[in-house]
Amino acid sequence: MEELKKEFNSQYGESTEKDRLFFSPGRVNLIGEHTDYNGGYVFPCALSYGTYLIARPNGKNSIRFATTNFDYNSEVSLDQISKKHGDEWINYPLGVINQLIKKGLEPTGLDLLYSGNIPNGAGLSSSASIELVTAIAFNNIFELGIGMQDLVKLSQNAENEFVGVNCGIMDQFAVGMGEKDHAIFLNCDTLDYELVPFRLKGLKLVISNTNKRRGLADSKYNERRAECDKAVEILSQKRSIRNLSELSYSEFIDMQDVITDKIIKKRAKHVISENQRVLDAIKELKNNNLAMFGELMNASHESLRYDYEVTGDELDAMVDEARKVEGVLGSRMTGAGFGGCTVTLIKEEAIDNFKEAVAKGYEKKTGLKPDFYVADIGDGTKEITDNE
Repeated sequence: MEELKKEFNSQYGESTEKDRLFFSPGRVNLIGEHTDYNGGYVFPCALSYGTYLIARPNGKNSIRFATTNFDYNSEVSLDQISKKHGDEWINYPLGVINQLIKKGLEPTGLDLLYSGNIPNGAGLSSSASIELVTAIAFNNIFELGIGMQDLVKLSQNAENEFVGVNCGIMDQFAVGMGEKDHAIFLNCDTLDYELVPFRLKGLKLVISNTNKRRGLADSKYNERRAECDKAVEILSQKRSIRNLSELSYSEFIDMQDVITDKIIKKRAKHVISENQRVLDAIKELKNNNLAMFGELMNASHESLRYDYEVTGDELDAMVDEARKVEGVLGSRMTGAGFGGCTVTLIKEEAIDNFKEAVAKGYEKKTGLKPDFYVADIGDGTKEITDNE
């Protein structure tokens, strides 16, 4: 933080105005994949990695954006805030500021310096982290009094409407509402949620980046959404439903024969069985049965591999190598798929051996070098005060 403050003063100069410091985490989803846009259950947690933001009034008629992560910086006059800047990173905070203006924000000039330690391209939701850290900063500085759930929703709207990415609510919700040593059981249809204690006594989460570019993710994402919509349409011949997650797994088994297309049936099976796995995983966690929680992570990956078909050779190789290591309780892909990351629940003493063994086996199979990140479960978005 001291280094960041030095960088801020180097960028913008010294001032008698008070600096304010904010933090917003990245997130990883522990189980419940490709269920969010089907109105289902997810179980993410906030991470100790995240985005820091220093903000200070500048007395100008503009907002100045800078970051330690990219070369692109910008000064945007207050009457130009609604304009998009190509594909640049500042569109994420600009989108949030525009959403806040709709809620009554009358911004004045600010200097902003962002600094993230979320591994680039790892799929740990750096975009939602930037959005929420901007939202909490403007909310607090301008004393808007907007609650965190509303900041979460407007950050999602910013990404949908301003940036142009049709993301679900999970990323922003986990980033904004996370709590140290807890994961979030979230119903993406109703936004009902429960903070579930997840204390990793002697265990760690290891996020393994395949370093495979996720070229197929966007097109296949749209394809899977369409397949799920088709499944809803067919199943509604027997019972009217808005989304797949309205059906329990036993109800789906009774109704599944109405779907004659094998592909559509497999897609529906994944979503509905994954919802059940989330429920089962939380039950096992509350009973402190982390071994069974790990088994459900494994089962989730198998469903994503064979029924939803969104893993790919690299993710499958990473998971297969991980499961060979003694001390691993469970391992699965996390995120959109076709590259990106896996998340592994592992005994702490096995981490060094895990990194060495998985890197060797994965590189032999794929020719790619992986990266590993050991993560703790941290707090959600907040302002950092002098006594923290």
